[in-house]
Amino acid sequence: MKVNRNFYFLLAGQSLANIGDVLYVVSIIHTIFILTGSAAAASFVPFTVTSSMFIAGLLTPLLIDKVNLKWLLAGSQIGKTILLVLLGFMMIGMNASNVYWMFLMISLIAFLDGCANPIRQTLIPHYVEWDQLIRANGMTETATQFIQASMWFAGSFLLLLMGASQLIWLVGGLFTLASILLCFMESISHEAAVPKGRWEQIKEGWVTLSRTPVLKRIAWMDGLETMAGTVWIAAILYVFVSDALHTNETWWGFINSAFLTGMILGSLYCMRFSTRIENRLGAFILTGSIVSCLVTLVFSVNPYPAAALILSFCLGIFGQLKNIPQQTIIQSSVPKEQLSTVYTSLGAIGTGIFGIGSLIVGILADLLGIRAVFMISGLLLAGVSVIVYKNRQLFER
Repeated sequence: MKVNRNFYFLLAGQSLANIGDVLYVVSIIHTIFILTGSAAAASFVPFTVTSSMFIAGLLTPLLIDKVNLKWLLAGSQIGKTILLVLLGFMMIGMNASNVYWMFLMISLIAFLDGCANPIRQTLIPHYVEWDQLIRANGMTETATQFIQASMWFAGSFLLLLMGASQLIWLVGGLFTLASILLCFMESISHEAAVPKGRWEQIKEGWVTLSRTPVLKRIAWMDGLETMAGTVWIAAILYVFVSDALHTNETWWGFINSAFLTGMILGSLYCMRFSTRIENRLGAFILTGSIVSCLVTLVFSVNPYPAAALILSFCLGIFGQLKNIPQQTIIQSSVPKEQLSTVYTSLGAIGTGIFGIGSLIVGILADLLGIRAVFMISGLLLAGVSVIVYKNRQLFER
């Protein structure tokens, strides 16, 4: 693929950062559990991360008009590296009485992640021509899902081999390399034509979402999909494997792996047949939405572990066949200068709903049963399919 070399710096830098992120989470969850002996304390880590990223999504627009986008991304990564080094030194004397300092560092690192994520997505169309966007998004998603599929296993192995403290220093090295690569990217500025007040900067992305018909629909779709996706968090899927499939916990890992493998293959398909997809963006988004809905509904009533693997695999494939074209629609629906605020607003919607949804789905699972929450998930995805079908002309380019 012929693209600006800046895209490869972005891809390599973010891939190293993503590897580091997985290893970092493995290390801190293990450390907190060992120090406190509390699974609840360890499970508070995702809540802390989600809350901090939500706040970052609300406040990042204040920086976009003041800081070069390239340096906002690279600076966030450099900040994460510095905080991680401080965390490494803190872990030397860490115990149950001062573990709250670890949560403070986790919160600050997650805040910087929340600043960086929308900027990464914004920079792709700056470095890639329109006719290469599908392939570029496919490459990014393939790398991300491959890292997710492989590094959780690798992280567990490295944790046993090195210990949590040494693993943090390895992450520090990865973050340093990621920071260096991101610094090599070409500068992309975002200058406001007219000076804006703070409140105007914060609401800019929300105004763009509300005034752009296709983005308004995508925001609703993202909200429904995020809520539907909360059933796939570890705690809920583990209960489904145990209570609905009546099998041991190893199948939780198999189902997760099947889903991630499907996502990788879906991303590779988008890379291989990018031209075909570019000409039929709406059709792929609609097909992916409908199939994801049907597969989730079948998954909710399926009693067979082997069938659950196949269904999870299909969900991964068709989810990507929808998501990658949808990313391309977002990136081409507004001027590049507005993308950063659009992505911060979409990110805030996603993290906010995920945090609340994770709590709600746990309560519903206790009240209605584990199969019922997966059925509700399928119905939410049916809502997504209806939105796409009724507005299918908006998704064509």
